[in-house]
Amino acid sequence: MKILYLHGLRSNLSSEKREILEQYGEVLAPDIDYRAEHVQPVAILQQYPETEINVIIGSSMGALNAFIISSWIGRPALLFNPPLAKHPKNPTLPQPKFIRGNAFKQVLLGAKDETVDPKETLTCLGKYLSDHELEVKIDPFLGHRIPPDLFEEQVKIFFSKLCY
Repeated sequence: MKILYLHGLRSNLSSEKREILEQYGEVLAPDIDYRAEHVQPVAILQQYPETEINVIIGSSMGALNAFIISSWIGRPALLFNPPLAKHPKNPTLPQPKFIRGNAFKQVLLGAKDETVDPKETLTCLGKYLSDHELEVKIDPFLGHRIPPDLFEEQVKIFFSKLCY
C-alpha cells in the first residue's frame, strides 16, 4: 500500500507519525513549500508519475491538497483540520483518473482550532455531501496541532474502514 502524506504549512512529517503510518504501508511524504502557492495538487502528483497511490493523509494545508487529490484520483483520504473554506474553489484539474474510485473522506476538526475555523470548514463540507462519503468528527478539546496519540487513533480507525 502506498500512503501519500501531505504536511501542513511550515511543518513536516515527524518520525513518530511516520512510524505510525509505516505500519500500514509505504509512506510518500514530499517536502512541500506552500509559501508561494497553497493549492498545488498537480505539482504534488507530478512527483509520483508512475506510482499507484492508495490513500492520502493530510494535515492543515496538506489536508486541503489531500482533499482535492482524493477527489481527483478517487482514493480515500484522512484529513486533519483542512482549511477548505480559505480556498473554496478547487483549481482546474484534468478529468478524474478513476471514475468509480473510493473517495471516502474521514475528517477530524479541532473545536479549539484558532488557525483553521472548524465552523467554516463544516459549512464548506456541506457543499460536498452529495459528492463524497464523508465522516466528520469534531474533538471539543483539540486545537490545530494533532498529538501523536490522537493521530495514531485516527489512522487506526481510518484504515479499519478500508478494504486493504
